[in-house]
Amino acid sequence: MPRQARLDVPGALHHIMVRGANQSAIFEDEQDRARFLERLGEKVTEARASVYAWALMDTHAHILFKSGQEGISAVMRKLLTWYAQYYNRRHRRRGHLFENRYKSILCDEDQYLLPLIRYIHLNPVRAGVIKALKKLDSYPWSGHSTIMEKTRHDWMDTAYVLSLFANRKRAARSAYRTFVAEGMGMGRIPELTGGGLIRSKGGWSQVLSARRKGQVEESDERILGSGDFVNAILKEAEEKTRAQLKLRRTGTTIIKVINEECARRRISPRELKSGSRRRKVCVLRAAIGKRGLDELGLSMAEIARHVGVSTSSIARAVARLEEEGRESG
Repeated sequence: MPRQARLDVPGALHHIMVRGANQSAIFEDEQDRARFLERLGEKVTEARASVYAWALMDTHAHILFKSGQEGISAVMRKLLTWYAQYYNRRHRRRGHLFENRYKSILCDEDQYLLPLIRYIHLNPVRAGVIKALKKLDSYPWSGHSTIMEKTRHDWMDTAYVLSLFANRKRAARSAYRTFVAEGMGMGRIPELTGGGLIRSKGGWSQVLSARRKGQVEESDERILGSGDFVNAILKEAEEKTRAQLKLRRTGTTIIKVINEECARRRISPRELKSGSRRRKVCVLRAAIGKRGLDELGLSMAEIARHVGVSTSSIARAVARLEEEGRESG
């Protein structure tokens, strides 16, 4: 079965999971973790996204954030492309660092925000890295320590998290810590790491029970939430897809985009696909990549095949173009 397109709805809550290729390490030491967080902070600040929870483990990372108007793709593309280059350069390695696609589950904020914050922040406890809550309070690689004011990351929206517990900061922090303490012995909760009807209902037995009562809900593996929530998200995503399909039906294809951009810049399609590193050609590839993403909803891999470079190369080119546009704006 082909993979479904990632749902990228601006202003929605996303649980992002990033894993090393073949379960390999993506962080070797504290410097790697610090640089990853530094870059994450830069990108979410630029995108005006709100981070509520995060945890860095040796082979994977969890991030819970509400996306800005750019959605999640631009943030994650810039973060992971940069970090993979940094990591390979620093550790003198080659090849893919991450699995081909990071996992993104779009979540019902009303129902799952607090359970996800607790679950993500307790990752080091479940992994046996941290044994006691007191140690977790100051553990620098989980967002819990930032909420507890033992570490500082200005890009994390701790104020909003605490506001969900009490109006006064001290009381809110105490209530939050009690909430986390109550989850210490819970172990792994599959529904909080994926979407779909079974997870949203809390297990197959709950799904069967609902069906016996004649209750049928819409479901989607990319979404964690009720049937009504799934319907609303899919409707919004469908409208975006419909706009992209409309462009395609008018004859706008990646080939047409390539021909238009090549003519505008007076560069031949042959040179474009030759792997040339001439600056004008690199700028051309970035422009084609951006239009392919925004107007046609194509994947980076598909665009890369048409312009004659690797997926990571076109991702870097588009990221640079977006950054230059933001700086000039």
